[in-house]
Amino acid sequence: MLSNKVRVALRILIILTLLFGFGVAGVYVGYNYVISQDKRLTALKQDIEDGKYKIKADTEGAVTIVIKSGDSTSDIAEKLYDQGLITNKFLFSIISKLNGYDGAYIAGTHYLLKGFSYDEIMYLLTMQPAAVTVTIPEGSTYYEVKQILHDAGLNFDDAEFDRCMNSPNLFVDYEFVSQIEIKEGRDFILAGYLYPDTYNFDVNASPESIIRRFLNNMQNKLYDEYYVRAKRLGMSMDEVITLASVIQMETGKAPDMMLVSAVFHNRLDSDDESMRYLGSSATINYLIKANGGKSSLLHTDAQLTIDSPYNTYTHPGLPPGPICMPGIEAISAALYPEPNCNYFYFCATGIEGGTAFATTLAEHEENLEKYKDNWIAADNAPEVTPTESSEETTESTAMVILDD
Repeated sequence: MLSNKVRVALRILIILTLLFGFGVAGVYVGYNYVISQDKRLTALKQDIEDGKYKIKADTEGAVTIVIKSGDSTSDIAEKLYDQGLITNKFLFSIISKLNGYDGAYIAGTHYLLKGFSYDEIMYLLTMQPAAVTVTIPEGSTYYEVKQILHDAGLNFDDAEFDRCMNSPNLFVDYEFVSQIEIKEGRDFILAGYLYPDTYNFDVNASPESIIRRFLNNMQNKLYDEYYVRAKRLGMSMDEVITLASVIQMETGKAPDMMLVSAVFHNRLDSDDESMRYLGSSATINYLIKANGGKSSLLHTDAQLTIDSPYNTYTHPGLPPGPICMPGIEAISAALYPEPNCNYFYFCATGIEGGTAFATTLAEHEENLEKYKDNWIAADNAPEVTPTESSEETTESTAMVILDD
């Protein structure tokens, strides 16, 4: 009979042999798995290019997986398991490491189908997430921007978006945000800074991440020389953007923008306090649209006297914040008005977006009389006051046009 020592030794030997065998087998299997990886993923990539995996939100059986920034592989495995896309979370994590995908999954919204292999799921989660292309036109208001984003398919919460727009502390890493002076009556602190352009957004992007995309673009547009120029004008960048937003809504033509800017600068710099009322109908239209109305070239006396700090007929100087999202031409015009310009008034011609400028009040009133029929034809208004102008005061320049 074998002694106890020999039996123990044999058992240890058997265990070691088995462990060695398992180890060799594991290395062999792992080696072959890794060796075959390129072949498998090359075939998978080809299938994707051929459109086999073109899955959208409305694809039958599509399962939505939203990977958040900072999600670990185990977090993602949990989501996949909860949605019934995988049956073993631990195995998914292990294979992710073997495939080299650990930490490579891209945050955003992905669409998958049940029955996909682990390889297919992993590869698809490393591709760019589902996104929509959105174009924000110059001159869009904050409410219009939100509607455009929703119409494109973004699923953010409006109340949360509003909170972020009124939380500049979230974005103080942007110089122009840190310099904003919050004035009484301002609607949304970051209004004016959602730079109008074409963007790709994840459909489930958070309000903060959406706003950051806009602010990143704005930051790239505001060159250092713009800050120097603003300081030379005695303006903050926020005042520049506010002025640019009014210019943007007054005219869409770049050459006219510089002249409109000159009119506003002349008024703001005037020694005559009565001239510092910008009298911009763009600010009246802003208030009308905020209350669900439609902008126009003509306004009633009641509209001209709306009680709001945004009403530049009843409040001198700039409104408390931007009224729209200005483009780069309007921003540049606010900073670089037409030089040596002595205009103090302007009004719309009502013809292809044209603008008529005047130096004196008498000249301005002639323009008002000349183009009033165009405004009536454009707006089809029965009883209104022409206001697409920069007028000295409401009382001294307003003309009530009665429909015959």
